Amino acid sequence: MELSDYLRILRQRGWLIVLLAVLTAGAAFGFSKMQTPVYKASARLLITSRPDFGQTQAARAELRNYAAWLDSSLRAQKVIEELQLDMMPEQLMGDVTIAAATSESIIQLDVENTDLELAKEIARVWAQQLIVWRNEENAGLQKADWIEAVMIDVPTGGLDSPQTKINTAAGAVFGALLGVLVIFVLEWIESGVVRRSEDVERYLDIPVIGTIPGH
Repeated sequence: MELSDYLRILRQRGWLIVLLAVLTAGAAFGFSKMQTPVYKASARLLITSRPDFGQTQAARAELRNYAAWLDSSLRAQKVIEELQLDMMPEQLMGDVTIAAATSESIIQLDVENTDLELAKEIARVWAQQLIVWRNEENAGLQKADWIEAVMIDVPTGGLDSPQTKINTAAGAVFGALLGVLVIFVLEWIESGVVRRSEDVERYLDIPVIGTIPGH
């Protein structure tokens, strides 16, 4: 096919691409608006120790253990009791993700909830437990051997889902691609239909020297 053929197809059927893009974008937008907003709050804990290589390495080696200590139904139960939440520890743990970044000596705690302020409170109370525990453990050690957990900043958060703009844009792209596919199928179905002199020249590879005018 030549460039002129593609331009002809776009002129004749381009509206299908636009129509399907608008329809799928609208559907994605409507679906996103129907969903219940879910927010994510994050708390970050810095694990600190005496500023020498050996103690720093020891603190980093313990980082995953501290993350495992936090990721416990016992910690969840304490959060439920302090905030008086109406749920089981297993339910709350399903909304919480805890990860250790050994390269930065940081533990990040993410909480998902339909209430942003409650998500922040859960993150704060949950993270505070490690701070208290480390303080208790340090009480029996020389200060040079302390490994402390410090909250870097107050828990922050924002909307996690639905991502309405992204969903709408993705819907539009999907609709446009679907439109291209539909046009391809229609052109393939009609590929054997001869309507113009150009079709004859293309299929038979001979020039048209005359036509009979239509009535």
